[in-house]
Amino acid sequence: MNIVVVGGGAAGFFGAVVCAEAYPHARLIVLEKSAKVLAKVRVSGGGRCNVTHACFDPKLLVQNYPRGAQALLGPFHRFQPRDTVEWFESHGVALKTQSDGCLFPQSNKSQTIIELFIGLAKKAGVDVRTNAMIASVERNGSSGFCLSLQSGERIICDRLLMTTGSDPQGYQWAQDLGHCIEPPVPSLFTFTVPDNRLKGLAGLVMKNAQVRLVGTSLCQTGPILVTHWGLSGPAILKLSAWGARVFHERGYQARIQINWAGFDLDIIQRDMRRFKTFYPKKTIAAHRLFDLPHRLWESLVRAAGINEEQRWADLKKTQMIQLANEVFEGVYNVTGRSTFQEEYVTCGGVRLNEVNFKTMESRVCPGLYFAGEILDIDGMTGGFNFQNAWTTAWVAAHAMGQAV
Repeated sequence: MNIVVVGGGAAGFFGAVVCAEAYPHARLIVLEKSAKVLAKVRVSGGGRCNVTHACFDPKLLVQNYPRGAQALLGPFHRFQPRDTVEWFESHGVALKTQSDGCLFPQSNKSQTIIELFIGLAKKAGVDVRTNAMIASVERNGSSGFCLSLQSGERIICDRLLMTTGSDPQGYQWAQDLGHCIEPPVPSLFTFTVPDNRLKGLAGLVMKNAQVRLVGTSLCQTGPILVTHWGLSGPAILKLSAWGARVFHERGYQARIQINWAGFDLDIIQRDMRRFKTFYPKKTIAAHRLFDLPHRLWESLVRAAGINEEQRWADLKKTQMIQLANEVFEGVYNVTGRSTFQEEYVTCGGVRLNEVNFKTMESRVCPGLYFAGEILDIDGMTGGFNFQNAWTTAWVAAHAMGQAV
């Protein structure tokens, strides 16, 4: 019996290796259109490969997926980050956990993961083909498939696993086989914000900030990083992920409100009044509140129209209100987006209600399976997208092998 895996990335290789090890009687072929396999693994985590995240409760784990959380809950009870760690360690690759929960190979090199997969595939007899350009994918009988390559070769298989990520061609093949595709749009991106209040602040981090997309209920908390082009950091990335479609619909032209202190407005105003009472002779710009970085505080003071030499005793009520608003709900215009480091995550893909997540088999095309980012699933940065790849590929691998 033949099983073909289309896509030589993380999900494709993992699915092929797991299936080959569990069901050695199956013949597996991996088809990768480019000259090299595992390209995304190579660049993940700055070349270190963020394999997964140390979140071992499936109910908490799914909270890191803007799309696909409910669908992944069942699969995560079968194969979750703890299983990922055990799998890699049982195959000779030890992982280490950073303080932020991200897990990397002890070697700190993505090449370690790449060599592991290539070695295991070779050992298990998986036929890995690069530069394999597919011209068409069609049904062959009631549950089989025929893949025509541009070279003229035709490959017949009994089971087909699609792991093409966000490749438009993969979406087209899924559509040709009867599936509906949620339109793909970018997720996990930083904001371009040309604002004078941010000039000269690149590298500054506010650890407990809150950011809200104006006109929606979308709001995220966490660190915000000021960059040369605008804003980044976990809170910004989370907002971009959960608001991926909204930002796309608005052409990445939007208004956001930032609460730099992370406190309620009444607390901010109360603390300002106290400071004015107890430290009247201190200059406002030089004596910050709410643990804001000095440069940020000075910028907000200027934005509120307050002279840098003005003392707290001379702060007018209208100025205090303006300064409190700058801290609590300053509005910034987003004029564009940029990719987060080397990572590119897509919102959209094969509709989840068309896939049986107990097996990852298509509900509309028997014998067709999906794993990884081709599905309408995307996770936060930190190893969550790889965990989706490992889990869905593992489930698909075992189901395909049993079906053969």
